[in-house]
Amino acid sequence: MTHPTFISRRQLLTGAAATGAIHTLAPSAFAQSAAAQATAQPASPRKLKLSLFSKLFQWTDLKHTAAIARDLGFDALDLTVRRKGHVLPERVATDLPAAVDIVQAVGLQVSMISTDIKDIQSPYAESILATARRLGIHHYRWGGLTYKPGPAIHKQLQDLKPQIRDLAQLNEAHQICGMYHTHSGVNMIGGPIWDLWLLIRDLDPRWIGMNYDIGHATIEGGFGGWETSTQLAGPSMRGIALKDFFWPARKPGQKLSLYEPKWCPIGEGIVDFHVFFALVKASSFDGPVQLHFEYPAFAGAENGDTSLHIPEAQLISMVRKDLTAIHDVLRPLDLI
Repeated sequence: MTHPTFISRRQLLTGAAATGAIHTLAPSAFAQSAAAQATAQPASPRKLKLSLFSKLFQWTDLKHTAAIARDLGFDALDLTVRRKGHVLPERVATDLPAAVDIVQAVGLQVSMISTDIKDIQSPYAESILATARRLGIHHYRWGGLTYKPGPAIHKQLQDLKPQIRDLAQLNEAHQICGMYHTHSGVNMIGGPIWDLWLLIRDLDPRWIGMNYDIGHATIEGGFGGWETSTQLAGPSMRGIALKDFFWPARKPGQKLSLYEPKWCPIGEGIVDFHVFFALVKASSFDGPVQLHFEYPAFAGAENGDTSLHIPEAQLISMVRKDLTAIHDVLRPLDLI
């Protein structure tokens, strides 16, 4: 199996110059030049498969969810197999096979599952992985590790390595890759990316890696830091999660501790999907790409509510808008 290797923005810009482009390109024009450079690389010609994260549809059953995803044009589902998910961990042996049958019946695949697994002691961890393997599911999401107050960061990271090594070994036994989902925020391990890289750099990326969330990565490193972290994550990047955000205007007297990013529709925020996917294009990445829907217009569905508080047609329209925005980025790069 090949693993992602990224070219730098400097190389992308060099490629743009070589084709006669100027350095003051607008984002869309820059992306086209980056795509031209990426095409010239001996990189993977693979097309990306887009998955709908099923958390947004906890208010309905999986059959309805899969039908909506198919009609919208998704390729697959990222299925919640966790507490309050579409599949409950304690019922995974019976309910996950049934769920896969439902999804495949409408012509989609289950590209990955999102779990509550943190380590090999997590409830039902081995049952989840064993069932996924039998069904041909090769990726799952794990994570949620946080720093504790007091001990030095480097000491905490060192202490976590045996826990993660053990999980990687369990993954290998079941031939499935555990992808740590990167979140931004205070005390979030994996937020800066470099700390997670230190934890997993000596482990086989076939069995343990990152589910790189470009929205959270941009929050943590908006002024170029996300580009560095994208390249650092390269060989460990086994999945990609997509969402967009903006920084709201700071109100007079507002405390910095209350100054938080606001999630928004894709293309309306500050995440540079054009440059990001030009980097992906220049790599051999071939994992699941998931669309996440976190902004408040979903009126609670974004948090996994079991009741829908807006018209279903309105929710579907918002999902379609985000999917179209991503298609508009990927199509010129020949990634779909």
